Amino acid sequence: MEVEENNVLYNSVLDDNFKEVCPEKVIKFKPPLYKQRYQFVKDLVDRHEPKKVADMGCGDTKLLRLLKVYPCIQLLVGVDINEEKLQSNGHYLSPYLGEFVKPRDLDLTVTLYHGSVVERDSRLLGFDLITCIELIEHLDSDDLARFPEVVFGYLSPGMIVISTPNLEFNPLFPTMTLRDADHKFEWSRMEFQTVYTTTYPSLQQERVLKFVLVGELLVQVEHLRLRQQRMLREEEGARGPQPQAPPLLLGAVFTEAEQARIESSPKPFCEGDKFCIPLRRLLAYPKLHRLRLDEDRMRRLIADSVCLSRDGSAVVVDLHSSWDRWPEEN
Repeated sequence: MEVEENNVLYNSVLDDNFKEVCPEKVIKFKPPLYKQRYQFVKDLVDRHEPKKVADMGCGDTKLLRLLKVYPCIQLLVGVDINEEKLQSNGHYLSPYLGEFVKPRDLDLTVTLYHGSVVERDSRLLGFDLITCIELIEHLDSDDLARFPEVVFGYLSPGMIVISTPNLEFNPLFPTMTLRDADHKFEWSRMEFQTVYTTTYPSLQQERVLKFVLVGELLVQVEHLRLRQQRMLREEEGARGPQPQAPPLLLGAVFTEAEQARIESSPKPFCEGDKFCIPLRRLLAYPKLHRLRLDEDRMRRLIADSVCLSRDGSAVVVDLHSSWDRWPEEN
């Protein structure tokens, strides 16, 4: 970055009109900012060699033209809401004569889509890299609110690059509040970080842990209840039609270590019409075992969701009634 104190022609990014700036200190970036942004993406491609790359808000296709030379890329997609720009710049992505003389080792398909970054498009699923260079500041508040859900949630590429102007530099530019007339906002670094900070559900969050625990526990309890019914019918020699367990409860396959852990835990038992499954038994099953809970914490988490024995050591269900209490995510 340089500061020049001369009479210069300054290209205002507000209206693209040239005007004379006399004599003021004018910020000039070397290399220009757009080249620095593109270089960041190119360095990323060099390091990670993505096969499928999409540039959202590709506009004049300059970044796509730089990326199409990378031999690792096999699918290169540009998306822009301005169809006229796509039509006028698409020809820049056609193969050069030299590319016929010395063809690539791998196929490359370049496609431009007329579309929006805030609309779900299944054609953009499964990409290794998606770039949004100087894009989000052009979105209105409603579209900006949808942007994270679509890009981070629905599309969920392997890597995402997002760049936006840094508001903190604007006081250094002459007569400038926003850098472009179409910008709906510009953020400081702190605002950018705050807007795009979110927390994903994890087992470290007790609410999430409880939801997963109770759900898995009820599935396992129902499986054991149905198996106990079947065993009782076999003992009584019953030959009538037997209720079938739901498909998701059938076909469990355990490793030798898992089977040994289950068999060494306290066995389920009946008390009249009640079927009791010890918590230690439930914790031995793989999906519950991976939660790494001790018996006391498990008991505390499930106490208001299931019926426990008097001493709290077992889950108690009616042997002859299907379980109908399922957790609700609050």
